Amino acid sequence: MTVTERELEARLAEIEDPALDADIVSVGLVNDVSIDDGTATVSLAFNTPYAPAEIEIGNRIREAVTDAGLEPDLTAQISDEHGFDQEVLPGVRNVIAVASGKGGVGKTTVAANLAAGLEDMGARVGILDADVHGPNVPRILSIEDENPAVTHGDDLVPPEADGVRVISMGFLTRNQDDPAIMRGPMVNKVMMNFLEGVEWGFLDYLIVDLPPGTGDAALNLLQSMPVTGAVVVTTPQQMAVDDTRKGVRMFQEHNAAVLGVVENMSTFQCPSCGDEHGLFGRDGATGISEDYDVPLLGRLPLHPGFGAEGAEVPPAKDEDNPVRDHVLELVETITNRTSEINRRTVAEHVGYLADEGDDTASDEDAIDGPTSAGRE
Repeated sequence: MTVTERELEARLAEIEDPALDADIVSVGLVNDVSIDDGTATVSLAFNTPYAPAEIEIGNRIREAVTDAGLEPDLTAQISDEHGFDQEVLPGVRNVIAVASGKGGVGKTTVAANLAAGLEDMGARVGILDADVHGPNVPRILSIEDENPAVTHGDDLVPPEADGVRVISMGFLTRNQDDPAIMRGPMVNKVMMNFLEGVEWGFLDYLIVDLPPGTGDAALNLLQSMPVTGAVVVTTPQQMAVDDTRKGVRMFQEHNAAVLGVVENMSTFQCPSCGDEHGLFGRDGATGISEDYDVPLLGRLPLHPGFGAEGAEVPPAKDEDNPVRDHVLELVETITNRTSEINRRTVAEHVGYLADEGDDTASDEDAIDGPTSAGRE
């Protein structure tokens, strides 16, 4: 018996999105279903490449199509009709900001490893080192000696570090020890040039390493481009936790989604015996997660293999690094959280969450905020 498109869509409506607690058809994740010569083409409103959660939903769709006696052909297509803004950085699907309330918590190390881990998964990734006064991304990604190329239109072309496209103020200073002595307006000018004057090409993810604190660069980013979500990094120390709370509040007050909090240097992992010790206290990020209703994305240990000077590749790319599993688990968690934000955006745009009275639809502390979109 031949299955019609309507019948196949009814089968897809039996597949639930676990994060939205609703079926994928009702929340608008299925754009279109067509059947031609035994092949069912299903267009999905997915915008988070390589997210394990989206891959799992896709596998369940393939299974449903196969059970209907058809060959599955899945595509992903999003646009402004789904609530995604394509005007700023139209070639970039997702912009993820990595922030911290204070310096010295390992924010740049987390940002660089997030970029490297996403690239390792197969995604097209760029990283913008927005910490103008302390540009350390090139050092962590071992690309200090590279320089951006320039197009005929005077746009910068990012050099690549193991497939990750990198732009940093560190490329524009003559010597490593030269300070970037700039006041706020000049910092904003540099930031806008990095956003508008860089040939990023098509990216699945642009990671933005913000300077610590809640100053001009962070505010300028939020006001200038659609941020899918922010990852806020802290350590267990009370002073760092207190400052991290301010960072979370800044994003929430600007209606930018907070993907969650990362607790870095959570414990010291002894490289000899493997034992873990809480040198800086314990569970500092747990209170932030509970008080502001944002996820605790993960904890990373204090270990010589993570953030050590002189490493040729970041732990996310080093199969022999003892911290690699921790890092890749964090990368997958952040990717899934980004996917959840994107799927909620679609559901909100079609009016499903509002119609259902889902409290999370209006909880700007957890999910609201603009998202970025790009290549279909």
